[in-house]
Amino acid sequence: MGSLAAEAVGIMDPENPTKLETEAVHLSDGGSARNHLPNRVFVNRSLNLENIKCYGFDMDYTLAIYKSPEYEALGFELLRDRLVSIGYPHELLRYDYDPEFPTRGLVYDTMYGNLLKVDSHGNILVCTHGFSHLKGDDIHNYYPNLFIQRDDTERFYILNTLFNLSETYLYACLVDFFTSCTRYKNCTQGFQHGDLFMSFRSMFQDVRDAMDYVHDSGSLKDRTIKALEMYVVKDPRIPVLLSRVKEVAKVFLATNSDYSYTDAIMKYLLEVPASVKSGAPKRAWRSFFDLVVVDTRKPLFFGEGTVLRQVDTLTGKLRMGTYTGDLQHGTIYSGGSSDVVCDLLDVRGKEILYVGDHIFTDILKSKKRQGWRTFLVAPDLIKELQVWTDKRYLFEELKGLDVYLAEFYKHLDSGSHERPDISAIQTRMKMVTYGMYMCYGKREGERERERKRETDRERGRDVYV
Repeated sequence: MGSLAAEAVGIMDPENPTKLETEAVHLSDGGSARNHLPNRVFVNRSLNLENIKCYGFDMDYTLAIYKSPEYEALGFELLRDRLVSIGYPHELLRYDYDPEFPTRGLVYDTMYGNLLKVDSHGNILVCTHGFSHLKGDDIHNYYPNLFIQRDDTERFYILNTLFNLSETYLYACLVDFFTSCTRYKNCTQGFQHGDLFMSFRSMFQDVRDAMDYVHDSGSLKDRTIKALEMYVVKDPRIPVLLSRVKEVAKVFLATNSDYSYTDAIMKYLLEVPASVKSGAPKRAWRSFFDLVVVDTRKPLFFGEGTVLRQVDTLTGKLRMGTYTGDLQHGTIYSGGSSDVVCDLLDVRGKEILYVGDHIFTDILKSKKRQGWRTFLVAPDLIKELQVWTDKRYLFEELKGLDVYLAEFYKHLDSGSHERPDISAIQTRMKMVTYGMYMCYGKREGERERERKRETDRERGRDVYV
Protein backbone atom coordinates (compact mmCIF):
# COMPACT_ATOMS: atom_id res chain seq x y z
CA MET A 1 0.00 0.00 0.00
CA GLY A 2 1.10 3.55 -0.53
CA SER A 3 0.34 6.50 1.69
CA LEU A 4 -2.97 6.15 3.48
CA ALA A 5 -3.89 9.59 2.17
CA ALA A 6 -3.86 8.17 -1.35
CA GLU A 7 -5.30 4.75 -0.53
CA ALA A 8 -8.04 3.39 -2.76
CA VAL A 9 -11.38 2.71 -1.17
CA GLY A 10 -14.10 0.54 -2.67
CA ILE A 11 -17.76 0.95 -1.84
CA MET A 12 -20.40 -1.54 -2.89
CA ASP A 13 -23.26 0.22 -4.55
CA PRO A 14 -26.47 -0.84 -2.74
CA GLU A 15 -28.44 -0.42 -5.96
CA ASN A 16 -26.02 -2.62 -7.93
CA PRO A 17 -24.17 -5.19 -5.77
CA THR A 18 -21.98 -6.30 -8.69
CA LYS A 19 -20.50 -2.85 -9.15
CA LEU A 20 -17.45 -1.74 -7.22
CA GLU A 21 -16.79 1.96 -7.15
CA THR A 22 -13.36 3.33 -6.24
CA GLU A 23 -12.41 6.72 -4.94
CA ALA A 24 -9.51 8.40 -3.17
CA VAL A 25 -9.47 8.51 0.59
CA HIS A 26 -8.89 11.83 2.26
CA LEU A 27 -8.60 10.99 5.92
CA SER A 28 -9.05 14.56 7.08
CA ASP A 29 -12.37 14.85 5.27
CA GLY A 30 -15.41 14.23 7.45
CA GLY A 31 -17.56 13.26 4.49
CA SER A 32 -20.89 11.49 4.53
CA ALA A 33 -21.95 8.35 6.35
CA ARG A 34 -20.63 6.32 3.44
CA ASN A 35 -17.14 7.73 4.14
CA HIS A 36 -17.39 7.16 7.89
CA LEU A 37 -14.37 5.10 8.97
CA PRO A 38 -16.23 1.94 10.09
CA ASN A 39 -18.02 1.83 6.72
CA ARG A 40 -14.95 2.03 4.48
CA VAL A 41 -13.79 -0.80 2.26
CA PHE A 42 -10.16 -0.53 1.17
CA VAL A 43 -9.10 -2.20 -2.07
CA ASN A 44 -5.53 -3.43 -2.50
CA ARG A 45 -5.92 -4.48 -6.12
CA SER A 46 -8.55 -4.14 -8.82
CA LEU A 47 -11.39 -6.58 -8.24
CA ASN A 48 -14.26 -6.98 -10.66
CA LEU A 49 -17.17 -8.31 -8.64
CA GLU A 50 -18.95 -9.41 -11.79
CA ASN A 51 -16.46 -12.30 -11.90
CA ILE A 52 -17.32 -13.40 -8.36
CA LYS A 53 -19.84 -16.25 -8.42
CA CYS A 54 -19.68 -17.17 -4.74
CA TYR A 55 -19.21 -15.31 -1.45
CA GLY A 56 -18.02 -17.12 1.65
CA PHE A 57 -18.18 -15.80 5.21
CA ASP A 58 -16.52 -16.68 8.47
CA MET A 59 -18.70 -16.10 11.55
CA ASP A 60 -16.72 -15.01 14.62
CA TYR A 61 -15.48 -11.42 14.33
CA THR A 62 -16.79 -11.35 10.74
CA LEU A 63 -20.58 -11.63 10.60
CA ALA A 64 -20.68 -11.80 14.39
CA ILE A 65 -18.84 -8.77 15.74
CA TYR A 66 -18.23 -9.00 19.47
CA LYS A 67 -18.56 -5.90 21.58
CA SER A 68 -15.30 -4.47 22.80
CA PRO A 69 -14.15 -4.31 25.55
CA GLU A 70 -17.01 -6.33 27.09
CA TYR A 71 -16.18 -9.53 25.21
CA GLU A 72 -12.43 -9.32 25.83
CA ALA A 73 -13.11 -8.63 29.52
CA LEU A 74 -15.24 -11.79 29.68
CA GLY A 75 -12.50 -13.83 28.05
CA PHE A 76 -9.90 -12.39 30.42
CA GLU A 77 -12.07 -13.18 33.44
CA LEU A 78 -12.48 -16.81 32.37
CA LEU A 79 -8.77 -17.22 31.64
CA ARG A 80 -7.73 -15.60 34.93
CA ASP A 81 -10.17 -17.69 36.94
CA ARG A 82 -9.02 -20.86 35.21
CA LEU A 83 -5.39 -20.20 36.21
CA VAL A 84 -6.43 -19.59 39.82
CA SER A 85 -8.42 -22.83 39.80
CA ILE A 86 -5.32 -24.83 38.80
CA GLY A 87 -3.17 -23.35 41.56
CA TYR A 88 -2.08 -19.83 40.61
CA PRO A 89 -2.17 -17.25 43.47
CA HIS A 90 -5.59 -15.84 44.35
CA GLU A 91 -4.10 -12.33 44.24
CA LEU A 92 -4.45 -12.54 40.46
CA LEU A 93 -8.19 -12.02 40.93
CA ARG A 94 -7.56 -8.35 41.64
CA TYR A 95 -6.60 -7.77 38.00
CA ASP A 96 -9.32 -6.55 35.67
CA TYR A 97 -9.09 -6.20 31.91
CA ASP A 98 -7.75 -2.88 30.62
CA PRO A 99 -8.66 -2.40 26.93
CA GLU A 100 -6.09 0.38 26.52
CA PHE A 101 -3.12 -1.95 26.98
CA PRO A 102 -3.25 -4.84 24.47
CA THR A 103 -3.27 -4.61 20.72
CA ARG A 104 -3.38 -7.30 18.07
CA GLY A 105 -0.13 -8.52 16.53
CA LEU A 106 2.19 -8.46 19.53
CA VAL A 107 4.82 -11.16 20.02
CA TYR A 108 5.28 -12.95 23.36
CA ASP A 109 8.85 -14.00 24.17
CA THR A 110 8.50 -17.26 26.10
CA MET A 111 12.12 -17.04 27.29
CA TYR A 112 12.05 -13.62 28.93
CA GLY A 113 8.32 -12.98 29.32
CA ASN A 114 8.36 -9.78 27.26
CA LEU A 115 5.65 -8.51 24.93
CA LEU A 116 7.20 -7.18 21.74
CA LYS A 117 6.10 -5.08 18.84
CA VAL A 118 8.32 -5.92 15.87
CA ASP A 119 8.37 -5.00 12.19
CA SER A 120 8.34 -7.44 9.28
CA HIS A 121 12.10 -7.94 9.53
CA GLY A 122 12.13 -8.71 13.25
CA ASN A 123 13.36 -5.30 14.41
CA ILE A 124 12.01 -4.47 17.86
CA LEU A 125 9.87 -1.34 17.97
CA VAL A 126 8.39 -1.59 21.48
CA CYS A 127 9.16 -3.87 24.42
CA THR A 128 7.27 -4.28 27.70
CA HIS A 129 7.96 -6.48 30.72
CA GLY A 130 4.69 -6.77 32.58
CA PHE A 131 3.41 -3.21 32.50
CA SER A 132 6.90 -1.69 32.45
CA HIS A 133 7.84 -0.03 29.19
CA LEU A 134 11.50 -0.84 28.51
CA LYS A 135 13.86 1.55 26.78
CA GLY A 136 17.47 1.76 25.64
CA ASP A 137 19.88 -0.34 27.69
CA ASP A 138 17.03 -2.36 29.23
CA ILE A 139 16.03 -3.66 25.79
CA HIS A 140 19.69 -4.18 24.80
CA ASN A 141 20.16 -6.43 27.83
CA TYR A 142 17.53 -8.80 26.46
CA TYR A 143 18.11 -8.28 22.73
CA PRO A 144 21.62 -6.91 21.97
CA ASN A 145 20.82 -6.34 18.29
CA LEU A 146 17.28 -5.05 18.89
CA PHE A 147 16.23 -7.90 16.65
CA ILE A 148 14.47 -11.28 16.91
CA GLN A 149 14.05 -14.26 14.61
CA ARG A 150 10.32 -14.12 13.97
CA ASP A 151 10.30 -17.59 12.46
CA ASP A 152 11.56 -19.06 15.75
CA THR A 153 8.08 -20.22 16.70
CA GLU A 154 9.39 -22.37 19.53
CA ARG A 155 10.33 -19.21 21.40
CA PHE A 156 8.21 -16.42 19.95
CA TYR A 157 4.41 -16.62 19.82
CA ILE A 158 2.48 -14.15 17.65
CA LEU A 159 -0.80 -13.00 19.20
CA ASN A 160 -2.47 -12.21 15.91
CA THR A 161 -6.22 -12.59 16.49
CA LEU A 162 -8.82 -10.55 18.32
CA PHE A 163 -9.42 -13.60 20.51
CA ASN A 164 -5.80 -13.16 21.68
CA LEU A 165 -6.39 -9.72 23.23
CA SER A 166 -7.47 -11.07 26.62
CA GLU A 167 -4.60 -13.56 26.52
CA THR A 168 -2.14 -10.77 25.72
CA TYR A 169 -3.24 -8.76 28.73
CA LEU A 170 -3.05 -11.82 30.99
CA TYR A 171 0.63 -12.35 30.11
CA ALA A 172 1.35 -8.80 31.22
CA CYS A 173 -0.63 -9.30 34.44
CA LEU A 174 1.26 -12.49 35.33
CA VAL A 175 4.66 -10.90 34.81
CA ASP A 176 3.58 -7.82 36.74
CA PHE A 177 2.30 -9.86 39.67
CA PHE A 178 5.27 -12.19 40.07
CA THR A 179 7.74 -9.33 39.57
CA SER A 180 6.21 -7.28 42.39
CA CYS A 181 5.38 -10.18 44.74
CA THR A 182 7.98 -10.40 47.52
CA ARG A 183 7.46 -14.17 47.86
CA TYR A 184 9.12 -14.72 44.48
CA LYS A 185 12.70 -14.02 43.45
CA ASN A 186 13.10 -12.47 40.01
CA CYS A 187 15.27 -14.52 37.64
CA THR A 188 16.22 -13.93 34.02
CA GLN A 189 13.85 -16.55 32.68
CA GLY A 190 11.21 -16.67 35.39
CA PHE A 191 10.64 -16.57 39.14
CA GLN A 192 11.93 -18.66 42.05
CA HIS A 193 9.92 -19.52 45.17
CA GLY A 194 11.75 -21.97 47.40
CA ASP A 195 12.17 -25.17 45.40
CA LEU A 196 9.64 -24.00 42.84
CA PHE A 197 10.78 -22.31 39.64
CA MET A 198 8.09 -20.63 37.57
CA SER A 199 9.54 -20.08 34.10
CA PHE A 200 8.03 -17.73 31.55
CA ARG A 201 7.68 -20.70 29.21
CA SER A 202 5.67 -22.70 31.74
CA MET A 203 3.44 -19.66 32.36
CA PHE A 204 2.93 -19.37 28.62
CA GLN A 205 1.94 -23.03 28.36
CA ASP A 206 -0.46 -22.68 31.29
CA VAL A 207 -2.16 -19.71 29.64
CA ARG A 208 -2.39 -21.53 26.30
CA ASP A 209 -3.89 -24.56 28.05
CA ALA A 210 -6.35 -22.27 29.84
CA MET A 211 -7.25 -20.70 26.50
CA ASP A 212 -7.96 -24.14 25.05
CA TYR A 213 -10.01 -25.05 28.11
CA VAL A 214 -12.14 -21.92 27.90
CA HIS A 215 -12.97 -22.61 24.26
CA ASP A 216 -13.21 -26.41 24.37
CA SER A 217 -15.28 -26.54 27.56
CA GLY A 218 -17.80 -24.13 26.08
CA SER A 219 -17.68 -21.76 29.05
CA LEU A 220 -17.02 -18.71 26.88
CA LYS A 221 -19.74 -19.68 24.43
CA ASP A 222 -22.24 -20.43 27.20
CA ARG A 223 -21.68 -17.05 28.84
CA THR A 224 -21.98 -15.35 25.46
CA ILE A 225 -25.25 -17.08 24.53
CA LYS A 226 -26.78 -16.19 27.91
CA ALA A 227 -26.13 -12.48 27.29
CA LEU A 228 -26.10 -11.98 23.52
CA GLU A 229 -27.10 -8.33 23.72
CA MET A 230 -24.20 -7.64 26.05
CA TYR A 231 -21.52 -9.30 23.94
CA VAL A 232 -22.64 -9.39 20.29
CA VAL A 233 -23.33 -6.43 18.02
CA LYS A 234 -26.70 -6.82 16.31
CA ASP A 235 -26.25 -5.00 13.03
CA PRO A 236 -29.50 -4.76 11.00
CA ARG A 237 -27.45 -4.33 7.83
CA ILE A 238 -26.17 -7.93 7.91
CA PRO A 239 -29.39 -9.64 6.73
CA VAL A 240 -29.78 -6.92 4.11
CA LEU A 241 -26.23 -7.51 2.85
CA LEU A 242 -26.62 -11.28 2.69
CA SER A 243 -29.97 -11.00 0.91
CA ARG A 244 -28.54 -8.69 -1.74
CA VAL A 245 -25.44 -10.82 -2.28
CA LYS A 246 -27.54 -13.97 -2.59
CA GLU A 247 -29.50 -12.35 -5.40
CA VAL A 248 -26.40 -12.26 -7.61
CA ALA A 249 -24.19 -15.09 -6.31
CA LYS A 250 -23.98 -18.18 -4.15
CA VAL A 251 -23.30 -17.69 -0.45
CA PHE A 252 -21.78 -20.02 2.12
CA LEU A 253 -20.85 -19.89 5.81
CA ALA A 254 -17.70 -21.68 7.01
CA THR A 255 -16.97 -21.40 10.72
CA ASN A 256 -14.84 -23.21 13.29
CA SER A 257 -17.68 -22.94 15.81
CA ASP A 258 -19.97 -25.88 16.50
CA TYR A 259 -23.57 -26.06 15.32
CA SER A 260 -25.27 -25.17 18.62
CA TYR A 261 -23.28 -21.97 19.03
CA THR A 262 -23.56 -21.06 15.35
CA ASP A 263 -27.32 -21.59 15.47
CA ALA A 264 -27.71 -19.31 18.49
CA ILE A 265 -25.56 -16.53 17.03
CA MET A 266 -27.11 -16.65 13.56
CA LYS A 267 -30.65 -16.64 14.93
CA TYR A 268 -29.80 -13.55 16.97
CA LEU A 269 -28.26 -11.75 13.99
CA LEU A 270 -30.47 -12.80 11.10
CA GLU A 271 -33.89 -13.93 12.26
CA VAL A 272 -35.74 -10.64 12.40
CA PRO A 273 -39.30 -9.96 11.17
CA ALA A 274 -39.35 -9.38 7.41
CA SER A 275 -41.66 -6.43 8.03
CA VAL A 276 -42.33 -4.92 11.42
CA LYS A 277 -45.49 -3.20 10.25
CA SER A 278 -47.03 -6.22 8.55
CA GLY A 279 -45.87 -8.66 11.21
CA ALA A 280 -44.48 -11.02 8.59
CA PRO A 281 -42.90 -14.23 9.90
CA LYS A 282 -39.20 -14.43 10.57
CA ARG A 283 -36.94 -15.71 7.83
CA ALA A 284 -34.91 -18.75 8.94
CA TRP A 285 -31.22 -17.87 9.13
CA ARG A 286 -30.21 -20.89 7.06
CA SER A 287 -32.12 -19.50 4.09
CA PHE A 288 -29.51 -16.73 3.76
CA PHE A 289 -26.91 -19.32 2.72
CA ASP A 290 -26.63 -21.94 0.01
CA LEU A 291 -24.22 -23.93 2.17
CA VAL A 292 -23.40 -23.91 5.90
CA VAL A 293 -20.33 -25.71 7.25
CA VAL A 294 -19.49 -25.77 10.97
CA ASP A 295 -16.54 -27.32 12.86
CA THR A 296 -14.27 -26.52 9.89
CA ARG A 297 -11.05 -26.57 11.93
CA LYS A 298 -9.38 -23.88 9.82
CA PRO A 299 -6.59 -23.74 8.67
CA LEU A 300 -6.84 -27.54 8.24
CA PHE A 301 -10.02 -26.84 6.26
CA PHE A 302 -7.94 -25.25 3.47
CA GLY A 303 -5.65 -28.29 3.26
CA GLU A 304 -6.50 -31.93 3.67
CA GLY A 305 -9.57 -31.09 5.73
CA THR A 306 -11.60 -33.53 7.82
CA VAL A 307 -14.49 -35.94 7.32
CA LEU A 308 -17.62 -34.22 5.95
CA ARG A 309 -20.69 -35.14 7.96
CA GLN A 310 -24.27 -33.96 8.21
CA VAL A 311 -25.55 -32.38 11.41
CA ASP A 312 -28.81 -33.45 12.99
CA THR A 313 -30.26 -30.00 13.66
CA LEU A 314 -32.73 -31.37 16.23
CA THR A 315 -30.07 -32.85 18.50
CA GLY A 316 -26.94 -31.05 17.32
CA LYS A 317 -25.20 -34.41 16.93
CA LEU A 318 -23.31 -35.58 13.85
CA ARG A 319 -24.71 -38.29 11.65
CA MET A 320 -22.64 -41.38 11.05
CA GLY A 321 -20.44 -41.79 8.01
CA THR A 322 -18.93 -39.45 5.43
CA TYR A 323 -21.39 -37.47 3.32
CA THR A 324 -20.73 -38.04 -0.39
CA GLY A 325 -23.93 -36.82 -2.02
CA ASP A 326 -24.94 -33.61 -3.76
CA LEU A 327 -25.65 -30.35 -1.98
CA GLN A 328 -28.87 -30.41 0.02
CA HIS A 329 -30.17 -26.92 0.69
CA GLY A 330 -31.04 -26.28 4.32
CA THR A 331 -28.71 -29.04 5.50
CA ILE A 332 -25.93 -28.20 7.96
CA TYR A 333 -22.57 -29.87 7.34
CA SER A 334 -19.65 -30.41 9.71
CA GLY A 335 -15.95 -30.59 8.82
CA GLY A 336 -15.00 -31.16 5.21
CA SER A 337 -12.56 -29.00 3.29
CA SER A 338 -12.40 -26.07 0.90
CA ASP A 339 -12.26 -28.56 -1.99
CA VAL A 340 -15.56 -30.03 -0.82
CA VAL A 341 -17.11 -26.55 -0.73
CA CYS A 342 -15.98 -25.93 -4.30
CA ASP A 343 -17.43 -29.24 -5.45
CA LEU A 344 -20.78 -28.80 -3.69
CA LEU A 345 -21.26 -25.26 -4.99
CA ASP A 346 -19.65 -25.91 -8.39
CA VAL A 347 -17.27 -22.94 -8.15
CA ARG A 348 -13.51 -22.65 -8.39
CA GLY A 349 -10.61 -20.47 -7.25
CA LYS A 350 -10.96 -16.84 -8.23
CA GLU A 351 -14.72 -17.17 -8.58
CA ILE A 352 -14.91 -17.13 -4.76
CA LEU A 353 -14.52 -14.11 -2.48
CA TYR A 354 -13.99 -15.23 1.11
CA VAL A 355 -14.57 -12.83 4.01
CA GLY A 356 -12.77 -13.44 7.31
CA ASP A 357 -10.98 -11.77 10.20
CA HIS A 358 -7.86 -13.94 10.59
CA ILE A 359 -5.03 -12.88 8.28
CA PHE A 360 -3.36 -16.31 8.40
CA THR A 361 -6.18 -18.82 8.94
CA ASP A 362 -8.82 -17.13 6.76
CA ILE A 363 -6.94 -15.00 4.28
CA LEU A 364 -3.48 -16.34 3.47
CA LYS A 365 -4.44 -20.00 3.57
CA SER A 366 -7.46 -19.59 1.31
CA LYS A 367 -5.44 -17.41 -1.03
CA LYS A 368 -2.32 -19.58 -1.29
CA ARG A 369 -3.94 -23.02 -1.32
CA GLN A 370 -7.14 -22.34 -3.26
CA GLY A 371 -6.60 -19.07 -5.12
CA TRP A 372 -9.73 -17.59 -3.57
CA ARG A 373 -10.24 -13.85 -3.58
CA THR A 374 -10.08 -12.54 -0.03
CA PHE A 375 -11.68 -9.85 2.09
CA LEU A 376 -10.19 -9.10 5.52
CA VAL A 377 -12.33 -7.67 8.31
CA ALA A 378 -9.98 -5.53 10.43
CA PRO A 379 -11.93 -3.37 12.91
CA ASP A 380 -8.72 -2.34 14.68
CA LEU A 381 -7.87 -0.26 11.58
CA ILE A 382 -10.55 2.20 12.67
CA LYS A 383 -8.41 3.42 15.56
CA GLU A 384 -5.35 3.71 13.33
CA LEU A 385 -7.23 5.85 10.83
CA GLN A 386 -8.66 7.98 13.62
CA VAL A 387 -5.16 8.55 14.98
CA TRP A 388 -3.94 9.37 11.50
CA THR A 389 -6.64 12.02 11.28
CA ASP A 390 -6.54 13.42 14.82
CA LYS A 391 -2.74 13.31 15.24
CA ARG A 392 -1.73 14.06 11.69
CA TYR A 393 0.36 16.98 12.89
CA LEU A 394 2.76 14.47 14.48
CA PHE A 395 3.26 12.70 11.15
CA GLU A 396 3.76 16.04 9.44
CA GLU A 397 6.30 17.14 12.05
CA LEU A 398 8.23 13.90 11.68
CA LYS A 399 8.28 14.32 7.92
CA GLY A 400 9.51 17.89 8.35
CA LEU A 401 12.28 16.79 10.72
CA ASP A 402 13.36 14.18 8.18
CA VAL A 403 13.63 16.84 5.47
CA TYR A 404 15.46 19.18 7.85
CA LEU A 405 17.92 16.40 8.71
CA ALA A 406 18.57 15.73 5.03
CA GLU A 407 19.53 19.38 4.54
CA PHE A 408 22.52 18.93 6.87
CA TYR A 409 24.03 16.26 4.63
CA LYS A 410 22.87 17.36 1.20
CA HIS A 411 26.18 18.97 0.22
CA LEU A 412 28.48 16.49 1.97
CA ASP A 413 30.26 13.54 0.34
CA SER A 414 32.75 10.84 1.33
CA GLY A 415 35.59 13.40 1.31
CA SER A 416 33.91 15.78 3.78
CA HIS A 417 35.33 16.02 7.29
CA GLU A 418 32.50 18.12 8.67
CA ARG A 419 30.28 16.38 11.24
CA PRO A 420 27.03 18.30 11.72
CA ASP A 421 25.52 18.31 15.20
CA ILE A 422 22.17 16.59 14.72
CA SER A 423 21.63 15.53 18.34
CA ALA A 424 18.77 17.97 18.89
CA ILE A 425 16.97 16.76 15.75
CA GLN A 426 17.46 13.12 16.72
CA THR A 427 16.09 13.79 20.21
CA ARG A 428 13.04 15.52 18.82
CA MET A 429 12.44 12.72 16.29
CA LYS A 430 12.52 10.16 19.10
CA MET A 431 10.04 12.22 21.12
CA VAL A 432 7.66 12.62 18.20
CA THR A 433 7.94 8.93 17.27
CA TYR A 434 7.24 7.90 20.86
CA GLY A 435 4.23 10.24 20.91
CA MET A 436 2.94 8.57 17.73
CA TYR A 437 3.31 5.12 19.26
CA MET A 438 1.45 6.11 22.40
CA CYS A 439 -1.50 7.37 20.37
CA TYR A 440 -2.27 3.76 19.47
CA GLY A 441 -2.29 2.45 23.03
CA LYS A 442 -0.73 2.85 26.43
CA ARG A 443 2.21 0.59 25.77
CA GLU A 444 2.39 -1.14 22.44
CA GLY A 445 1.98 1.62 19.92
CA GLU A 446 1.15 1.36 16.23
CA ARG A 447 0.41 -1.90 14.47
CA GLU A 448 3.21 -2.55 12.02
CA ARG A 449 2.26 -1.09 8.68
CA GLU A 450 5.25 -2.72 7.04
CA ARG A 451 3.86 -6.21 7.71
CA LYS A 452 0.49 -5.18 6.33
CA ARG A 453 2.14 -3.96 3.15
CA GLU A 454 4.33 -7.01 2.70
CA THR A 455 2.08 -9.81 3.92
CA ASP A 456 -1.49 -8.66 3.45
CA ARG A 457 -1.26 -6.90 0.12
CA GLU A 458 1.34 -8.86 -1.81
CA ARG A 459 0.56 -12.32 -0.47
CA GLY A 460 -2.89 -12.09 1.00
CA ARG A 461 -6.08 -10.15 0.97
CA ASP A 462 -7.64 -8.37 -1.98
CA VAL A 463 -10.00 -6.26 0.08
CA TYR A 464 -10.26 -5.33 3.75
CA VAL A 465 -12.34 -3.21 6.08
